[in-house]
This record gives sequence, structure tokens and C-alpha cells, in this order.
Amino acid sequence: MKKIIFTAAILIGCLAFKADAQVRFSVGVNIGNQPEWGPVGYDHADYYYMPDIGVYYDIPAHQYVYLNGNVWARGAYLPERYRNYDIYHGYKVVINRPQPWRYDNDYRTRYANYRGRRDQAVIRDSRDDKYRNHWHDNGRHNGQDNHGDGHDHGHGGDKDHGDHGHGGDKDHGDHGHGHDN
Repeated sequence: MKKIIFTAAILIGCLAFKADAQVRFSVGVNIGNQPEWGPVGYDHADYYYMPDIGVYYDIPAHQYVYLNGNVWARGAYLPERYRNYDIYHGYKVVINRPQPWRYDNDYRTRYANYRGRRDQAVIRDSRDDKYRNHWHDNGRHNGQDNHGDGHDHGHGGDKDHGDHGHGGDKDHGDHGHGHDN
């Protein structure tokens, strides 16, 4: 009888540990929620900052956050004034800080040197299995399927695949290479 109780206690303990590990994993990793035009190299990202246009992207909400006059606005699509912006090739900085637009002057200054950079790998182009089930935004970046050439190819899906691990903001201090860690 003691062996059965002991075995049952070990089994329950193992199941509880596995469930706890799965909960921690699901909370800490959001690769599947990141759009295919997001940068590669991040298991978790809350926001992207795009220095070229001064716009933020709220990953969990799948919304852009941008200045509309003097007020921060949200939308599923980029505003018309950015219709020619190439979301796949524009540089994205990963920021894991609530409401990063509240610190816009800091980010605008800190990442000014990343304007015009086009060397960031995106999730769409990654062959890493962990990106196999990323979120498809169906062209929400600007209302068309932009394959990096600014033309609508009639697919309705956004094909950008991310960053090679540069430009990440993890609120641990800037290391001089585009990361706000």
C-alpha cells in the first residue's frame, strides 16, 4: 500500500511540474503571435518600433500605434501616409515595455541610426521550425500584399519574416547594437 501511495505522489508531482512548465512557456513565448514581417531571433516580443516612420506595432493586439496630429492613435492598418512603406524590409526594434510610445522621444533618439537599414531578417524568410506557425496578418500592414516591391500581388497576405536578432528592446539596457535590454 505504501508503494502505491508513494508512486501516486511521484506521478502527481511530475504532472504538476509539467503543467507548471507549460504555463510558464506559453506566457513567456509568443512567436506564434508575431507577424511574418517581424524580426527573427525573439521568442517573445510585445511591441515593434519602426524608426523609419516612428510607428509602433502592438503585437498582442495586432495594431499599429502612430501619431495622428498630437494624439497617439491605433489601427489595424498603417495610415495612408505610409502606404508605400515596405514593412518587410524596414527595420524593427523589439520593445518589451508597456506603452513604449509614452517614451517616444527616447526611442526616436536612441534608434535614429537604424533609419534606412534594410539588413534585418524577417520571420517569413526564416527556415527555423519555431516560426512555422507564425501569425499571418493578411496584408494589414498597409491594406495590400507587399512583397517588398510596393505592388499588390493579389494574395492578401503579408510575407515579411523578421530580424536576425538585432534591434531588440528587452528593457535590460542598450548594448550599442540596437537592443534595449
